[in-house]
Amino acid sequence: MTQEHATPGAPQVTVRGEGRLEVDPEFARIWVTVTARGTDRSATLTELTRRNARVLDLVKAQGEVVEKLETGRFSISPELGRRGRGERVHAFVGRVRTTAELSDFTVLGELVTRLADLEMTGVDGPWWELRPDSPAYAEARRLAVAEAVQRARAYAEALGTSLASLLELSDAGLAGPGSSMPPVFAAAPAAFATERAGEAPALDLEPQRQTVTAEVVARFTMVPPAL
Repeated sequence: MTQEHATPGAPQVTVRGEGRLEVDPEFARIWVTVTARGTDRSATLTELTRRNARVLDLVKAQGEVVEKLETGRFSISPELGRRGRGERVHAFVGRVRTTAELSDFTVLGELVTRLADLEMTGVDGPWWELRPDSPAYAEARRLAVAEAVQRARAYAEALGTSLASLLELSDAGLAGPGSSMPPVFAAAPAAFATERAGEAPALDLEPQRQTVTAEVVARFTMVPPAL
C-alpha cells in the first residue's frame, strides 16, 4: 500500500488508542497429579491406575461443567538404592498428570478439596482464563479505536479544525490476562488423612478478574486549519 504523505492541503495526525477492561474469567484450569510408589513395578502400575481412575471418576461426576478433561504426562521410573554398586532398584515411582477445565466455579472449591484429599494426589491451580473467542477481546479493540478517534479529534479541535478521513488503522497489539503463579493445593499426608474425621470443608475460591488490553495506531487527515 502506498504511503500518503501529508501536505498543507491535507494535514495528517497519527495517534495511538488503547482499550482496557476487566472481566470475570470464563473457565478455570486445574492440574491433578497422582503418584504411586512401590517395590514391584506391576503393583505400582496397578495402584497408579486405581488412583488415577478415582480422580477421573470424581471429575467426570461434575457433569457438563467440565469442558475439558485430558491426561497429560505419564511416567514410571526406577529408583536406585543409595548404597552398594550396580543397578539395584530400590523402588518404582509412577506419576500421571490430568488437566481439567471447568466453567462453573461454584463446584470448583469442593472439587479441589476432594481431589487434594485423595491419597498421593496433588492439585495445582486454579488458572483463571478467558476463551480465545471471548467477547472481551472484541470489546477491548472497540474501546481502543474509540479512544484513537477521540484523541485525534482533540488534536484537530486544538487547531480549530476537524477530522476529514481515516487513512490507516493498524493493530498495535492485543494483550490477554497476565499469567501469574497459581496457588498450590497439595495432597494431605496419609497419616493426617487417616486421623481426620469426615471430609475437609470446601475451599472458598474467588475468581480472579482478567485484564484485557488492546492498542491501535490510527492516521487521519484533517481539514486544513486556519493558522
